Amino acid sequence: HKIQQAIPRHRYAIALAQAAIKSRLIAIERVQEKQSISLFYEGEQQLLHKSQQELEFLIKLDEIRRLHRLTSDMYYEIMSRNTPPDFVFRRRTIRPQSDPINAMLSFGYAMLFGNCCVSVTGARLDPDTGLMHDGKGCLVQDLIEPLKAEMIDSVVFQVARESLTLSDFEQTPTRCMLSDELVKKMIGLFQTSINNEKIDELVYNLFNSITKNGEFTVRY
Repeated sequence: HKIQQAIPRHRYAIALAQAAIKSRLIAIERVQEKQSISLFYEGEQQLLHKSQQELEFLIKLDEIRRLHRLTSDMYYEIMSRNTPPDFVFRRRTIRPQSDPINAMLSFGYAMLFGNCCVSVTGARLDPDTGLMHDGKGCLVQDLIEPLKAEMIDSVVFQVARESLTLSDFEQTPTRCMLSDELVKKMIGLFQTSINNEKIDELVYNLFNSITKNGEFTVRY
């Protein structure tokens, strides 16, 4: 843990933020290819690519966090253009979730967090000593950022497009609750889409980099 606390967070934060942008660009491109549509408005794709490159030159953690947050918000807005309007998904929101797509995303991220936390603690890393974020479980939150698009988002947005119905959830003025049947279905889908080997590989790469001062890489 002492070694973990002493590492240069800046270098790792850049690698994770760059990987998150790349993984989300790939996710958007896959949807566009599969459905023969264009989701980008003019200049958005170029901005995301430029942001990925600009991260390399940022000095402060706050600057990295700000650009990561900006590109993440852009990604969800872009993906929202391919969701049925009945579900009123426009952007990623904080809890409590008021629409079913955000509720499914949160549920999936919680499962991904749990799986990654097992790997992090198994590697004897401190889950509360983050690279890009601060707070409880921040290292796990950091590590799942570049994994979300492939392991969770692809499943959620496909379900939203192809099979989600108004009977799958209940909405109140303040929150959205998923039905037991939908929760069961999503658990099965996420158990298939969450790649534990890839999670373990990422955690091992981090551990190896911290303990041996090696390069830190993220596989998309």
